[in-house]
Amino acid sequence: MNFDNNNLLQLTDTVESETEFIPLLPQGEDFAMDEKDIPEELPILPLRNTVLFPGVMIPITVGREKSTKLINDVKNGNKLLGVVAQIDGSTEDPTFKDLYKNGVMAYVVKVLAMPDDSTTVILQGRNRIHLDQEIQSDPYFKAKITPLTVDKVEDENKDFEALMDSIKDLSLKAIKLNPNIPGDAGFAIKNIDSPRFLVNFISSNLNSPLEDKQSLLEVDSLEGRANSLLALLTKEIQMLELKNKIQEKVKVDMDKQQRDYLLNQQMKTIQDELGGGPHEQDIRDLKKKANGKKWAKNVSELFKKELDKLGRMHPSAAEYSIQYNYLETLVELPWNEFSNDNFDLKLASKILDEDHFGLDKIKERILEYLAVIKLKNDMKSPIICLVGPPGVGKTSLGKSVARSLNREYVRMALGGLRDESEIRGHRKTYIGAMPGRIIQSLKKAKKSNPVFVLDEIDKINSSQFNGDPASALLEVLDPEQNSTFYDNYLEVEYDLSKIMFIATANSVSSIHPALLDRMEIVHLSGYLIEEKIEIARRHLIPKQYNEHGIKKSQLSFDKKVLTELIDKYTSESGVRSLDKTIAKVIRNRVRKIVMEEEFEAKIKVENLYDIMGPARFQKDKAIDNKQAGVVTGLAWTSVGGVILFIEVSLSKGKGGFSMTGSLGDVMKESATVAYKYLRANAESLNIPQFAFEQYDVHIHIPEGAIPKDGPSAGITFFTALASAYTQRKVKSRIAMTGELTLRSKVLPVGGIKEKILAAKRAGIKEIILSSENEKDIKEISEKYIKGLSFHFVENAMDVLDIALLNQKVAGGLVLTDSKK
Repeated sequence: MNFDNNNLLQLTDTVESETEFIPLLPQGEDFAMDEKDIPEELPILPLRNTVLFPGVMIPITVGREKSTKLINDVKNGNKLLGVVAQIDGSTEDPTFKDLYKNGVMAYVVKVLAMPDDSTTVILQGRNRIHLDQEIQSDPYFKAKITPLTVDKVEDENKDFEALMDSIKDLSLKAIKLNPNIPGDAGFAIKNIDSPRFLVNFISSNLNSPLEDKQSLLEVDSLEGRANSLLALLTKEIQMLELKNKIQEKVKVDMDKQQRDYLLNQQMKTIQDELGGGPHEQDIRDLKKKANGKKWAKNVSELFKKELDKLGRMHPSAAEYSIQYNYLETLVELPWNEFSNDNFDLKLASKILDEDHFGLDKIKERILEYLAVIKLKNDMKSPIICLVGPPGVGKTSLGKSVARSLNREYVRMALGGLRDESEIRGHRKTYIGAMPGRIIQSLKKAKKSNPVFVLDEIDKINSSQFNGDPASALLEVLDPEQNSTFYDNYLEVEYDLSKIMFIATANSVSSIHPALLDRMEIVHLSGYLIEEKIEIARRHLIPKQYNEHGIKKSQLSFDKKVLTELIDKYTSESGVRSLDKTIAKVIRNRVRKIVMEEEFEAKIKVENLYDIMGPARFQKDKAIDNKQAGVVTGLAWTSVGGVILFIEVSLSKGKGGFSMTGSLGDVMKESATVAYKYLRANAESLNIPQFAFEQYDVHIHIPEGAIPKDGPSAGITFFTALASAYTQRKVKSRIAMTGELTLRSKVLPVGGIKEKILAAKRAGIKEIILSSENEKDIKEISEKYIKGLSFHFVENAMDVLDIALLNQKVAGGLVLTDSKK
């Protein structure tokens, strides 16, 4: 129900100043006139969006010229006129066709001149009428009318009484549900005794469309009108209940928001009195930090835009901390902030020599690299990748380069990295988002041109779910692209081109091919025993003295002790295990010092058993040549070079061929090639054919728990097989490495320096290599090959000429033909 626009009770204020008393609610049924008193013709007043019902009194504001003329004429006459609703309320100048034909004859109760110079007329509906025919349209409408029947109600009609009670109850409920209806409306409804007027009064005040109200007016039967009214009331109450439910929910939310707002405003006021709120201080700090930044125009504009957004956010909002962290990252990054480079190559060479013993070729390559940068004055040089076994100083070389250049040093461990976001960062919209580790490292370094070591680049793991970090590094390590590196968190490009990247790896085999193509590979080989001794004396022992708080006078190592530690307690190309071993010896002496026990300051070889226990490793030694079919080979591993022994045994059988020793597919194929080539050329070696048909051959490589693979043992397999079948002695202290083909060619292999070091440790004197490996020997320092002689061969038969003696082993196998 709607008592806002047509509120009958509000008329009291309008007529209060008049001397004449106007009853707002008619008494009984006296509002209807007798049909004999109703004129046949009436002036017609069109109403917009309003339907007048019999007995109901409403105020109408008259605005149209025709309507004003009509009211002026009627108020001076019998004060009767016909009131009908317009079909379309938006029609400014309606015709007779634009009016509903059923309406109400009304009585002009009062005409009032309003303070705003408009005219308000108070009308009271009397009888329902039907417009039969238009008589005139100017100056206003006049029409012939027919009175419609006046509804009568039978006395003691229980159904009708119940219907009226329901209408009254629903009306009171609607008034209660609608907060816009004054409480006096309920009082008015309770005091209406006339069923006809009650139905008309409630119909007039229904909050229903014009069409529904007009339909109610056109119902002739009072009972039928009451039933229709009941249906509309029920619908309105349902809408009011739903509306109130929604408003109540919104009100609860709004009350909480208003409460929070008021509390925050009070807090803000208090903080302003005390000197400003924390979030305002945050914004001021960000602005202060930004003032000294040397960032590009686009970054500056982005920062200002995001800072303005932060200023509009409520500090308690979840997005506030995300936005603040983002801006804090922007201002803390070293945009265009560089350390001053020191390109004094003599100083760089001195620092490299101080920090690392040996590695002359590597130091020379690093100095060449620095010289190019100094000459070109930019960083667009190949990225260095230091490849070598563990413990040879790859990572510490990067630190030395940073010290020599006077740059910040950053190390990023890539081992086990499997998420692309670790490189490129997360989008800042995610909870817990952060920049990639490249940007985070620069933030800590506070400079945009550090020496950046990408450690263990060969240990990156690819994941089908989290992207490929190796592919993400392609942009980082490409000098043509990294000036516009895009981090997902920053959402703006960052220049990495001034960074000196140094990658480290143990092997290039597992590095992404495209990534490998972007780097210049520099190989670091293992150390000789003499070099390890010098490294221990110059670096490892002083470092351990310092870490354990012991003085040099309290403990000393001589060369024999260090040699023993290296030979029997470590087995590595680098010096990492040696460092730990020295630390263990020093801890033993520190314990004696603290417990005030007697000990000798100088460590002796015989003391090592008590301190370290029995020797952990037996030095690889070349074996004697008393047994045929055993040949020394050379192999490369991730921890440096090693020697291995290939053993061949013949036994009576049916020509079987077997291999043991955890051999990989490539090594098995290599052994098969050697066997097939030997069988094809048996006649030239005086090996009878029945030896292959009546004897089983077994090839074994000791240390079967260790997997072995690769083609470099081809000539070693061939030599061992030839020695076993011919029973010729193998030359003493000789080792070999090279791949064999079925065409008798000996192909070159890799890891030559590491293999030579292994041969020297084992006491080997002669080494057989492919002639194409001669260039590798020329690149090796003289001190590494001192005491070794090399034989460079092109075919397999040359290997046998060098490695096998014409003398047969004593008590060797005699091949016999069982078919003779």
